Amino acid sequence: MVSDRSPVPEGWTFASLLIIAILLIVIPGISLLTVYGYLQAEERMTSDLATLQSVTEKSILDSITDVDTGLKFFDDSLNLRLQRGFSLFLGEYERAGRDPSKMDLAGLKAELGGDMDLYVINRSGVIEYTTYPPDRGVDFRRFPDFYEEITRMRLGEGFFPDRVVYEHSTGEVRKFAYMPTPDHRYLLEIGLVPGASAEERERVRSLESTQEFVTLNPYLDSIRIFDVFGNPVGEVDGPVDPTTRELVTGTIVPARRDHEVRDEHGRQVRYLFVDLKDPDYPSDPSVVVELTYDTALIRSQLDQVLYSRVAVALLAIVLSGGIIFLVARRLMRPIEEIIDDIDIIAQGDLDHTVRVSATREVSRLERSINMMVASLKAAIQNLKKSEETIRGYSEHLEGQVEARTAELQRSTEKANLYLDILTHDIRNATNTASLYAELLVEGLEGAPRSYTEKVQKSLRKNVEIIRNVETIRQIQEEAVALRPVALDPVVRAEIEHYPDVSITYAGTTATVLADDLLPEVFTNLIGNAEKFAGPGGQIAVRVEDRGEEIEVSVEDDGTGIPDEKKSYLFARFSGGDGEKSGRGLGLYICRMLVERYGGRIRADDRVAGRPEEGAAIRFTLKKAT
Repeated sequence: MVSDRSPVPEGWTFASLLIIAILLIVIPGISLLTVYGYLQAEERMTSDLATLQSVTEKSILDSITDVDTGLKFFDDSLNLRLQRGFSLFLGEYERAGRDPSKMDLAGLKAELGGDMDLYVINRSGVIEYTTYPPDRGVDFRRFPDFYEEITRMRLGEGFFPDRVVYEHSTGEVRKFAYMPTPDHRYLLEIGLVPGASAEERERVRSLESTQEFVTLNPYLDSIRIFDVFGNPVGEVDGPVDPTTRELVTGTIVPARRDHEVRDEHGRQVRYLFVDLKDPDYPSDPSVVVELTYDTALIRSQLDQVLYSRVAVALLAIVLSGGIIFLVARRLMRPIEEIIDDIDIIAQGDLDHTVRVSATREVSRLERSINMMVASLKAAIQNLKKSEETIRGYSEHLEGQVEARTAELQRSTEKANLYLDILTHDIRNATNTASLYAELLVEGLEGAPRSYTEKVQKSLRKNVEIIRNVETIRQIQEEAVALRPVALDPVVRAEIEHYPDVSITYAGTTATVLADDLLPEVFTNLIGNAEKFAGPGGQIAVRVEDRGEEIEVSVEDDGTGIPDEKKSYLFARFSGGDGEKSGRGLGLYICRMLVERYGGRIRADDRVAGRPEEGAAIRFTLKKAT
């Protein structure tokens, strides 16, 4: 009987194993609690960060929207002065005979107070005449959306005010307004420099870039605001990174949606697109807010949580180990006393008793041991009395076994002698009968000849049965002594026994482990294939290298083997049901020999999945090295 208990390392005490077993339960438990607590803290801090981030971004968007609403009122307060300026601008246009080249723009600017620049935009969207030289020749077709707006205004009627915006080339603050000429050939534009009022406006607008949100959100590192041209709004330290400007103007503004990136320092940078576009104004005052979050801060806080929890876990493990050690020592003291008493008993002192302790379970164990020792003592005495009796029986039994063995040997030799005489006489009688049958066949015709041929067939079956019996006897009596055998001569020698059968064989150079009985395998398989292939049938012998083994196949194109018969085809006396089937010893012998050589044999279809197209017997032999 084999024990199913796991082996215990030699030299380990039970107390050590108990402490280790409890620690293997406690340590994973404490570790899981630590990991769970850390994951909870991480989830909570991440949630807090997301909530704080959402609140901060909403507050920033609300603040910018509120500031822009106030600025819109400020910008609209300048519209009346611009409308008065356009009355003089249109008058000058008419005085010049609607020819801008004859207009006195410099005198008109002086008449308007000197803080207004005048622009004449032709139908191609180019500033053709202006009192502001840096803008002469500017082609608004570079800005398709704005070009579409000024074309709409040129073809329309009335006064079109714009917001106070930053002048693109110089960054100066200007209030623009537009009015088409009566003939719609040109679009007149006035750019007002607000002067002292611009400072007040910028003070209000600077609320967009305030840093109060940075102080309110500990994870927010910085805030920057850009207009739709990628220019910074408010006070900005240092120039704008070209990559950032390209991201704003090339990706965020055209898509008019938020964007998020991670910079080279692992920080989270979010770009919020604040859509402030008003269909009543041609310019787009929308802004992009850049928020840089310092994710390293939350990682640092999580690391601190991890360190603290690991320290607590280690302390808990150490304290648990100490408590477990003390408890194990307390529990093991009675067991150690039992072991000492058992050692004394094992040395032969069966009169020694195990000391009884106060613990109920251990006391029951000690009483059981004392009862076992008493029973053992009585059993030893009984065994001593039985030894002499058993010794006498053993001597008598050995004599009987030797006599029976000799008798069995004599019986086996006698049976083998009778079997040799029987097979010899049957073979001689069969050979004589076969000779007479051949003589009769030559001189007979018709039905007598047919009957005689059937007698010949039966005689050949007798010869086959005798050969099979001798082969089985030889397999069972002779010891297995395998040696290298060249496979090709064996196959060719067996094929020569069937000169009237079409057998295909390509040859082989393989050498296998076998003995002198190997030809019997091919004799049975080729003979079997010849019977089932029938007259004109085709037989193929194939030899294939399978690494450490050789696979041999004997195939025929006969009626095939049904799937339900393949599993028991190689059993003893498992012949088929048809008239061509034998007694079932041939394939049984093949299986015995193949397994004797360390191989495997199976029945298969010549064509996979189509048993009606012929059978294939395949077996493996080990290569000889």
